[in-house]
Amino acid sequence: MKIKSVNLEKVVGITSTIPETDTMEIAFAGKSNVGKSSLINALMNRKKLAHVSERPGKTQTINYYRVNKGVADAPDFAPDCYLVDLPGYGYAKTAISEKEKWGEMIENYLHGSKNLKTVFLLVDIRHEPSENDCMMHDWILANGMEPVIIATKKDKINRSQLQKTLNNIRTRLKVSAETPVLPFSALNKDGLEDIWKVISEQ
Repeated sequence: MKIKSVNLEKVVGITSTIPETDTMEIAFAGKSNVGKSSLINALMNRKKLAHVSERPGKTQTINYYRVNKGVADAPDFAPDCYLVDLPGYGYAKTAISEKEKWGEMIENYLHGSKNLKTVFLLVDIRHEPSENDCMMHDWILANGMEPVIIATKKDKINRSQLQKTLNNIRTRLKVSAETPVLPFSALNKDGLEDIWKVISEQ
């Protein structure tokens, strides 16, 4: 997908009101250090716009990245949309009070966004989805949406393991047969077009 413009347009903290936007929003949820920022950078064809933190659990805001603002629908161009980076969850060293704040932020966003079209839930392909991953999946379902699953760090496993690993993720999260489970590698961008295809069909 061709990217003409990208910009970090809105940053929302715990005391902020969820903003009303004028185009569709695509949200990304996942535990700390699962590769959300790397995926968003890959989608935007940028290296460092979404900050890849060396310290898990650092992101404490909801970040709205505007892609192709004002660009009319055209073949090969990414749609005009917001890529919304939600705070990472599940980092053990984060204080319980902070975890509660981030949970409240995510819930406010899922309830308050009027233009949210899709939620991508990222899980690490190398490991069975954690209890926190399962809780987030169920939480998104409870808020009226069925997330698309992205299995990050595809380059870290052997090709022969791929299908079995994806099946295990599907079983652990108890996703429906229709729910996509998309493998992705930030290292070589493998799977990027499949993710853009889902976004473009919204």
